[in-house]
Amino acid sequence: MNNLELILDGLMRRYKERVPDVNRVIAAMIAEGLITAAQDIENDHIAFRTIGVPHLGIQSLEKIFIYHGYTKKDYYYFGEKKLDAYWYAPPAPQLPRIFISELRVKDLSAGAQQIIHSYTDEVTADPVDALNLDDAAQVDAFLHSGLWRLPTYADYAALAAESEYASWTIYNRYYLNHFTISVHNLQGVYGDIAHFNQFLEKHGLKLNDAGGKFKKSPDGLLLQSSTVAGMITATFADGEQHPIPGSYVEFAERRLLPGYEHLPPGARRREHRREGFEAANANKIFESTYSSQTNK
Repeated sequence: MNNLELILDGLMRRYKERVPDVNRVIAAMIAEGLITAAQDIENDHIAFRTIGVPHLGIQSLEKIFIYHGYTKKDYYYFGEKKLDAYWYAPPAPQLPRIFISELRVKDLSAGAQQIIHSYTDEVTADPVDALNLDDAAQVDAFLHSGLWRLPTYADYAALAAESEYASWTIYNRYYLNHFTISVHNLQGVYGDIAHFNQFLEKHGLKLNDAGGKFKKSPDGLLLQSSTVAGMITATFADGEQHPIPGSYVEFAERRLLPGYEHLPPGARRREHRREGFEAANANKIFESTYSSQTNK
């Protein structure tokens, strides 16, 4: 493996350990013959959440992936959730796209801003600038370490009352928010997201139904669904333990672009399918970690 592949492998390894639904989905897919091994899955994209403050946020985290060959692409704005985001195209077609979002801290109340800065002000320089980006082990460790102290439960709860994105990120930091199974590569009816959702529910997976169990772009070419984040037992700075949402699994069907529908399955490649993301879809996918879903 090259350095980028080692970094991505480290992310996925720890994410699978932390998100039991990943192995539940893969085991069900193998049991029913959709795939023969986990390696058969195409990872459509992985996603990170960040906090928009000096030295952190998108401008910091993206440096890792741009250094390793990713190309910054489209910008997205989520007014209701007070977020900005970009996606990044990989240097090779077998690698996942990357989606990085950022909390618009200045759009929050003064009280929420004060809580966030009480933690993030501990970071006095861009931490990525101190990394040797050619050292995959060092980058992997960075992506799984805390950049600020553990929050108190009182601070977590206060943030959650205003922005569940803020509370998730202040506790989970750069833990991988989700990875995404490309559904369109699966055989038969399972290449259709509606059928694949039925398969997931049959195996006991709980789906995010915000905006419907699958979200569809206006052009009809990008369809996405996701599990509801499983709850993890979080230990806070004051020693209190509480269940909070962890990470989740996403599923994407990218349909063929006009003019390529005639291609036989063996000739279909990424460039023949809908690229990029859709803000309206992503807006609802974010809610996979929100109490409106996890409390159902």
